Amino acid sequence: MTDNTRASAIDDILAEHASLELQLADPALHNNPGAARRVGKRFAELAPVMSAHAKLQAARDDLEAAKELAADDSSFAAEIPELEAAVETLDQTLTDLLAPRDPHDADDVVLEVKSGEGGEESALFAADLARMYVRYAERRGWRVEILDANISDLGGYKEATLSIKTKNADRDGVWSRLKFEGGVHRVQRVPVTESQGRVHTSAAGVLIYPEPDEVEEVEIDETDLRIDVYRSSGKGGQGVNTTDSAVRITHLPTGIVVTCQNERSQLQNKARAMIVLAARLQALAEEQADAEASAGRASQVRTVDRSERIRTYNFPENRITDHRIGFKAHNLDAVLDGELDALLDALRQADREARLAVD
Repeated sequence: MTDNTRASAIDDILAEHASLELQLADPALHNNPGAARRVGKRFAELAPVMSAHAKLQAARDDLEAAKELAADDSSFAAEIPELEAAVETLDQTLTDLLAPRDPHDADDVVLEVKSGEGGEESALFAADLARMYVRYAERRGWRVEILDANISDLGGYKEATLSIKTKNADRDGVWSRLKFEGGVHRVQRVPVTESQGRVHTSAAGVLIYPEPDEVEEVEIDETDLRIDVYRSSGKGGQGVNTTDSAVRITHLPTGIVVTCQNERSQLQNKARAMIVLAARLQALAEEQADAEASAGRASQVRTVDRSERIRTYNFPENRITDHRIGFKAHNLDAVLDGELDALLDALRQADREARLAVD
């Protein structure tokens, strides 16, 4: 980034931040919750840039003052090296913050987990993955809602759909942390159904989409939808619904099918299913508009086949391996309990290095 480009980018951000601040102070904005949420979200995204810029300006002013006074007072001369180092560090921080970003980094996500090869063991592993993401979200202070779940006979997930949201607007939202999780996850362990104690290999798939702030942001023609209602399935007990409240939405032009049955109200299930449909359609539209994004999305899950894997969870060795970056760690138990930061940090760093290499 050249000095002129950087200066222009900073000027643009300063102007945008001032405009957003005025909008947030206008009571009329808050009559539209959706608009207020979008403005607040963008304001929060700019906060780290504004903070770094202010600190850099202050450090530069202090450095300039120290240089001017150094001839008359040696104590100021002694401060110069430290102030120069601070300016250099803050300057690099600001440069990093101004670098091009994934436009969805601040977004919440819809995450789907699907069982694949391996039958009941695959469904149990899919439930382990879903639980891993829930526990990671809890560690981050995020909110998780299970939008839909198809439970297997042994309590695993044939498929499950989760909505994961930050509680407060953040420049680095859920998508920025979990966007590399899409793909086939392979497990090697002794299944509960195995009587001989042999290690089996099975797989489950993860799909992840940025969640639009509002369903209305994605253009969906009601005439393109087929909406079916049916009775929620379950394993029995008082929690099973006895009315036709479950909803299945089919988007006819694309063939995308979304179901939701976790709420007792048909209207609630439809609203939640529409959230998932909007997220899928937004991702599809971006794939079609950007060949590079399409290639990245294609690497998520084509078929939930054991050979097409991004990561292996080896229980006998307590080892987790991410095959895309060669990451290995022998703390599988901790990872499944939600301690994902080391792995996710390594994935983000590898992606950053790859982007810099292309640039």
